[in-house]
Amino acid sequence: MRVLVTGGAGFLGSHLCDRLLRESHDVIAMDNLITGSVDNIAHLAGNPHFHFIHHDVTNYIYIKGDLDAILHFASPASPIDYLELPIQTLKVGSLGTHNALGLAMAKGARLLLASTSEVYGDPQVHPQTEDYWGHVNPIGPRGVYDEAKRFAEAMVMAYHRAHGVETRIVRIFNTYGPRMRINDGRVVPNFIRQALRGNPLTVYGDGSQTRSFCYVSDLVDGIYRLLLSNEVEPTNIGNPAEMTILDFARSINAITDNPGGIDYRPLPVDDPKQRRPDITKAETVLGWSPQVALDAGMEETIAWFAEKLSVTESAGRSL
Repeated sequence: MRVLVTGGAGFLGSHLCDRLLRESHDVIAMDNLITGSVDNIAHLAGNPHFHFIHHDVTNYIYIKGDLDAILHFASPASPIDYLELPIQTLKVGSLGTHNALGLAMAKGARLLLASTSEVYGDPQVHPQTEDYWGHVNPIGPRGVYDEAKRFAEAMVMAYHRAHGVETRIVRIFNTYGPRMRINDGRVVPNFIRQALRGNPLTVYGDGSQTRSFCYVSDLVDGIYRLLLSNEVEPTNIGNPAEMTILDFARSINAITDNPGGIDYRPLPVDDPKQRRPDITKAETVLGWSPQVALDAGMEETIAWFAEKLSVTESAGRSL
């Protein structure tokens, strides 16, 4: 296939480009580099099956030639990003999705939307199943991301029903791995960065809120299976192994031998108290389940962050 990945220089987008290339597809990555980085795709330079376009998908998208699939992953995805970029977040979820769907319709391509567990908001159903409609504050500070993704899902289904566009929707739960930004603002980069520097780990509230962490290679495998499947309605992809944030912080301190301990801070507005995917559909329809244990995935991730921090701090000392 010839595949376009919007947000292709981001954390998830770049790993998707790698997987698609390994599967012998031709890949076009598109990114405006607001939160993505060319460092994530630098290793693909010179690959004749890979091409990068610097472009903002909220503007008209032009791709010359045939296109078989579009994976729409362009969007700020970290709270620190979408709180700083609220308008851009809303625009990429609305205008960006509209442009990507228009391209899919023009090319006869299949479109896979990267949605999120945030469409469930602070859930009142646990674990979260795909038929749960969510509990979202549309005017809260996190609403710009939650509602952008909810609108994007509605638009994808509208194009599927009204125009017959082949569409897929993945609801992504917390994912971690190499290529996350050091200052990403999400819990995994925050904890690892603080632990490697010997600092206390910042835990919001009392740390009793729960999350479920999926390693990036597992997530990408689930997304690729979904792309090739016939499943039209949203599908959860994530790891159902749930743990409290406090337990997660303690495990990071233990793995890194960090003596810094825990620094408790007030809980942010609308921060979800529970997050755990029901992956029955993914297991049944896609034959998918996560394979990478948290300890193994964190070992890879911490090693990558340690190297990245070392390079960054060395560069800072040389200036």
